[in-house]
Amino acid sequence: MPSPYDQQIEELLAEYRDAREQAVETRRRINEVKATATAPRQVVKITVGAQGQVTALEFPTAAYRNLPPKELSKVIMATLEQARAQALSAVSEVTLGRMLGGASPADLLNGRVDPRSLLPEELELPEAVRAYVEHGLGGAGGGGNHE
Repeated sequence: MPSPYDQQIEELLAEYRDAREQAVETRRRINEVKATATAPRQVVKITVGAQGQVTALEFPTAAYRNLPPKELSKVIMATLEQARAQALSAVSEVTLGRMLGGASPADLLNGRVDPRSLLPEELELPEAVRAYVEHGLGGAGGGGNHE
């Protein structure tokens, strides 16, 4: 004889399978993230991957030749940080997307959204689950006794 919870168990298993597939898809999308930043006057162009690793470093023009080594180093480092920030933003969008209430991860990270406003204060449960949580297996009058 089927349990009254069989339907809910099947739904939970289906949700788990969906979540697992979404996790695999999210990992694939993260692996595809690339961000490119170009310094002013096209002194340097840097591309990074999802973890900020440099995947390409180019000097599109000869402008780098006119810079002293220290200044060139500063330009390269600033451009690298810009590319890394763009990659981090792209990864955040892939992993979090638009959150509840239409907030973006950047809104949350920059303190423009109160995280408490994104989730309800009370969790909505099916009545059967709420009764079990409140009263145990025995139902409303069972007081949690298991017979």
